[in-house]
Amino acid sequence: MFTGITKGLFEIVDIKAKNDFSKISINLSDLSQDLKIGDSVAINGVCLTAIEIDKGIVSFEIMSETLDKSNLGDLQIGNFVNAERSLAIGDRLDGHFVLGHVDGKGKIIEKNITEDNCVIWIELPKDLEYGLISKGSIGVDGVSLTIAAIKENKFAIALIPHTLEITTLGQKKVGDEVNIEIDYLGKWIKKLINK
Repeated sequence: MFTGITKGLFEIVDIKAKNDFSKISINLSDLSQDLKIGDSVAINGVCLTAIEIDKGIVSFEIMSETLDKSNLGDLQIGNFVNAERSLAIGDRLDGHFVLGHVDGKGKIIEKNITEDNCVIWIELPKDLEYGLISKGSIGVDGVSLTIAAIKENKFAIALIPHTLEITTLGQKKVGDEVNIEIDYLGKWIKKLINK
């Protein structure tokens, strides 16, 4: 489990792709301190398992379903990702509970930057529209954000300069895909209502 408070931008240093499988290596530098093989790390909001650790370079294996459902299959060497270590008992919970189980991809359809902030509009697949609640939480590429506005299956997030600087959201352009995780409380409510 994670909080959606990512710890900076981290560079992909190697990718080994096969037909339905990929292995990526990321320079997690100080974030890898005391990380052990088998530990979970959220990469762009996707919970992955560390399989190799060598002087700050951490490798992860990614199955085809994850590659299809997330933007991890589009990554290239030299790209940067958001990363977060799993939540430890007693840690502060500054974001919201994020499981690292991406529900699908959204597409950036508008990005308006001013001196003090940035508003990004994201379009979701229709089947994820149920998870949009005004002022509710949503995970976008692993970043815990508040929904600022909603229009059908589109939503806006408002970002301060700090968030733009320390996450991949500052680098994203119109047309780029982002990983979306609906707040899991909404998923439970939907399941209960649909019984």
